[in-house]
Amino acid sequence: MNDTIAAIATPLSPSAIGILRLSGPGAVAVVNQVFTPFHGVSMAERPDRVLVYGALRDRDGAVIDHCLCTVSRAPGSYTGEDTAELQCHGSPAALTLGLEALFAAGARQAKPGEFTRRAFLNGKLDLTRTEAVADLIHAETPAAVRQAAGQLGGALARVADGIYDRLTDLCAHFHAVLDYPDEDIEPFEAGELSAALDSAAEELDALAATYQRGRLLNEGVPCAIVGRPNAGKSTLFNALLGYERAIVTPIPGTTRDTVEERAGFGGVLLRLIDTAGLRESEDAVERLGVERSRAALERAELILAVVDGTERPLAKETVELLRTVERAGKPWIFVATKKDLTKNSGSIGVIASGGRPAAPSVEVSALTGEGLDQLERAVAALFPQNTDSQAGALLTNARQAEAANRARSAINRGAEALRVGLPPDAVVADVEEAMSALGELTGRTVSEDVTTRIFQRFCVGK
Repeated sequence: MNDTIAAIATPLSPSAIGILRLSGPGAVAVVNQVFTPFHGVSMAERPDRVLVYGALRDRDGAVIDHCLCTVSRAPGSYTGEDTAELQCHGSPAALTLGLEALFAAGARQAKPGEFTRRAFLNGKLDLTRTEAVADLIHAETPAAVRQAAGQLGGALARVADGIYDRLTDLCAHFHAVLDYPDEDIEPFEAGELSAALDSAAEELDALAATYQRGRLLNEGVPCAIVGRPNAGKSTLFNALLGYERAIVTPIPGTTRDTVEERAGFGGVLLRLIDTAGLRESEDAVERLGVERSRAALERAELILAVVDGTERPLAKETVELLRTVERAGKPWIFVATKKDLTKNSGSIGVIASGGRPAAPSVEVSALTGEGLDQLERAVAALFPQNTDSQAGALLTNARQAEAANRARSAINRGAEALRVGLPPDAVVADVEEAMSALGELTGRTVSEDVTTRIFQRFCVGK
């Protein structure tokens, strides 16, 4: 990290503001060569974090923009190095000329995520905060924003570090007794170790259990829209998206394949899957579409069971469809469509047995939008948002979950070893393995391959 990196930190499309960012030991010297303050004092002589108005010049010295510049010197910057930013007008051509001038002055092109990677390597961020930066960039719902912001503020790190520190105290006590037998140190008791392991196991169980919610928050809930042909699935799919994505016709079997899109609905990010109508067919292509619909039903974590609201009473095939959905054991919502064509709504959700499905029931008109607010509330109720105390403390990716699970497994092995009478040093070896896994979660101990994989999610300039 002895060189100076530079990048355009904003999208290359016309906009009000465009930012050029630098980090490295030569950041201030490089920006001095391309930026001329209108009031004469160079950026090298300016204090940190003060915006200065001046002219940005290309590599030949010609003025290409009037903009603002600020510097932040090490170690009090985002990356922990000397940094500089040029806040320009958002012309892609002007920003490109400015970047070329920075390269000519001695900087090189930053790699994706390299600014944040330098912040991690310089101890400004741990791995959970680093991943939160990427999560915040990609957040698609208010709940995902709050989770990422909380994690960036250290909520997850505090949970992991709290467990790690208590295990450290435990190991330190054990080794002190072992290494200094003549010192007046309180003996290491099996009961103390057992209680500590039980407490750590409980905390790790709670931490590992957050992954399901954290994953769905970031990746979205796979939501299969299933039903018989012409039940209104594609019309509902388009209504939830807010634009015409799926083809809609009065001809049964129009949808021959699954169509997937993401949409925020009820404060939840849904990965909507429009499916082919479920029915027996002699058409080979339609049969393949039905097979894919059944596969979508299997992998879904929310099912919208769509029934034509004008179908009174429900046909035998519709009743069987609802039973199939119920047997899937996933959260689901009974959605009666075409409300604009029905006069009475008393029989919604009634199946052949005379009972009601074990799911919320709503009536909607995807054409007029009537009832979509009720559907939105039903979705929100099935996937409640985090409380303030949980914001930021959820595991949100497989790497974090794997580390937490390894820590939990090591603690469980240690507890079992203690129960069967193995000596304390064997138990402490498992405790130290749990600490190593927790260290990987936050970045106290981490391999180069792991950091490389993490920063693949980042964009250039961040």
